[in-house]
Formats: sequence, structure tokens, C-alpha cells
Amino acid sequence: MFMNGGSMRRMLGFSRTGITGSKSDIWLLGVCYRVAQDEDDNNASCSDPTQSEGFAAFVDDFMSRILITYRKGFLPIGDLKYTSDVSWGCMLRSSQMLVAQAFLIDKLGRSWRKSLHKPLDQSYIAILHLFGDSEDSPYSIHNLLQAGKAYGLAPGSWVGPYAMCRTWESLVRGKRDGTENGDFSNMMAIHVVSGDEDGERGGAPVLCVEDISRHLFEFSRGQVDWTPILLLIPLVLGPDKINPRYLPLLSATFTFPQSLGLLGGRPGASTYIVGVQDEKAFYLDPHEVQQVINIKPDNVDVDTSSYHCNVVRHMPLDSVDSSLAIGFYCRDKNDFDDFCLRTSDLVSQSNGAPLFTITKTRSSPKPASHHGMLQDNAGSQDYASIDGLPTGDSESCAQDDDWQFL
Repeated sequence: MFMNGGSMRRMLGFSRTGITGSKSDIWLLGVCYRVAQDEDDNNASCSDPTQSEGFAAFVDDFMSRILITYRKGFLPIGDLKYTSDVSWGCMLRSSQMLVAQAFLIDKLGRSWRKSLHKPLDQSYIAILHLFGDSEDSPYSIHNLLQAGKAYGLAPGSWVGPYAMCRTWESLVRGKRDGTENGDFSNMMAIHVVSGDEDGERGGAPVLCVEDISRHLFEFSRGQVDWTPILLLIPLVLGPDKINPRYLPLLSATFTFPQSLGLLGGRPGASTYIVGVQDEKAFYLDPHEVQQVINIKPDNVDVDTSSYHCNVVRHMPLDSVDSSLAIGFYCRDKNDFDDFCLRTSDLVSQSNGAPLFTITKTRSSPKPASHHGMLQDNAGSQDYASIDGLPTGDSESCAQDDDWQFL
């Protein structure tokens, strides 16, 4: 267990390498931490020395990620008047953590850390409010359940990654459609990349760049060509456990600067996986029951300790359920181009079994009714900056759319 102390988090009773049993680098949401002893630094694999900050820095980063767990005492949900999501809300909570991480990057940057001694940042408090436990919070469990009815979400019922991803897409679309003044400051475009209509039959989905550009143009109602976007990619990587051939590819996604980690865990027990080291997966666990906290967006004096974890947990990566979802956040067009190139490289290393693939455009045109106002703007998006990506056919693009350290 890690405890707070001094100006940075520190471990009690363990060496920096003894806890993990490994001197290999740790990748946490696109940042590499070198945990090898100083004499081994020349053999470490981090390609960017500015990201090699050591194990203590990893702990500081891990504990700054937002933890969202089961809560009790919130306003009743549904006909059965649920006032707690204990035993059934872990997938919803895991997904809230992933989306909250996207907002942290968007509003505060990837290098943001929660300080023990400085006043709380108002933007940070505003992010926590977004995921509060009432209908007043846009991305609350109440609003997720309402948006996800079409995908089987209901109080007291467990839900899988595909339905969860589609629910987020539906919730954000509804929030966008209900915004008349063009204020998208508390919103983020979400696009689900899925290879089939129900997302449960497996196969490598295809991310179509043209579709992404069109989606973002529609999201901003034509105000801009590009906005920050959260990409969700639900996958089925085996009949039960993950096929071992996919494990190196999953690990590699954590090296992407755009990484938001995985929605995954053991069967029926969803977690938010944020990092990897060798065959280990580091995760935030939503299965702790805590009392509801009413966080106002401008109350910087509120106690937010229950939204952070002081225990670093890990499990074997190969024990993760084969039904999962990967998340990526792209701030702007250059960030997205970089993501596309990294994805293309990952596909080339997959030996014919990629997690997902990517293509620039459709070879067959969209129906005129779908283009509408887009043809003069989004239809002219310049894809030349993403050289080397294939041009797909119309079918290849996406369809419409307790463990701890011992």
C-alpha cells in the first residue's frame, strides 16, 4: 500500500523495484517510467529520456488519476428506486474513469498532478462535478442509464463494453443536440469504432479517417473542421480469455501518447486498466463502496480524497476478459495524424491479426442526403498529412454509428 507523505507520494516498506518484481519500464497512459536501477539505465527501453522519471514519479502519476467507485446514498434511480450501484455498476464506473481521464488531459494536460499542499484547481473540481451522482451532473450514472436504455442498460443489470461505448456516444450526442448556444466546453466528441452492428462478433474494426472528420464537423455544427475527440474501440479478442497473440499489441497501445487505457477486467468485474509492465496490468478498481459526495463545480474546498487511489493494484494482463474496449484521446488534427501513423505501424507488426485497422477514405461516395452541408467543408478535408494509410472500400469503414502489491 502507498501512503501520502511529504511533497510527493512515497512507498512504505518497499524498494522501488521490489514491489513489481521487475526492473522493466512501466507505461502509464502514454508516459514511460524507468524503474531500473541507475546502473541499468543504459539498458532501459524508454525511447524518450524526458519521460523516464522513475518509480516514485509513476506512483505520483497513478494516484493523480481520477478514481470513481461504487457510491451509496444518491438520489433514487428507476422504478425500483436504486440509491446505490453496488454489485452492478462497475462497468459504468470504469467507463466514467476513462472519460474523466480524457477531460483531465483536455482541460489540465497530461502532466497535471494532484498536489497535497496547493489549493485545488477549479477546472479539476469542475471535471469531478461532471461525473457526480445526480441528474445535474452531465455524465452521472443517472444520465448514463437513461441514455443507454436502447443498449440494455438498466439499474441492477450488468453491461458489456460494446453497449457501454455506444451509450457514451448516445449520451454525448444527446447533450450536443440539446445545446443551442454552441457552448461545448463541457462536452467532447466521442466516436465508436466497431466492425459490426452489435460489436460482439469479433473481428478487427476499421477506423475510417473520412468518417472521423465528418463526425467532428457535424459535432461542432460546422463551426470548426476539427475538435478534440475520444475514440472508443470495443473488441472481442477470444472466446473466453484474450488470445495470447493480441497481448503484445494491447501492451503497445499504452505507449501511444493518445492512450486512455482499457475498459476491462475479470469476467463480470470491470476495472479501468491504465498501465502495463511486462505481463502485468495496473488498474483502478471501482469495487469499493463509498458515500456520495455532492461536488459543486466551484467548490475548491471540498474533500476529493475518495476520488483517488492510494493502493497500486495489478493483475496479469492475460487474465483480462476478452471482451474489452480501448480508448484514445486526440486533442487536434496533428495529434490525430500521429495516432494514425502509430496505428499503421502497430498493424504492420500484428502478423495479420491486428486489434483494429485504419484507412483514409471510402472508395464509394456517401449518399447525397448524408453529405448535405458537409460537402464544401468536411468533404474537402486534407488527408495528405497521413501518408501511407490505405484507401478502403465502403465496407471497410465503420458502420453508422481485490488485488494489490504484496
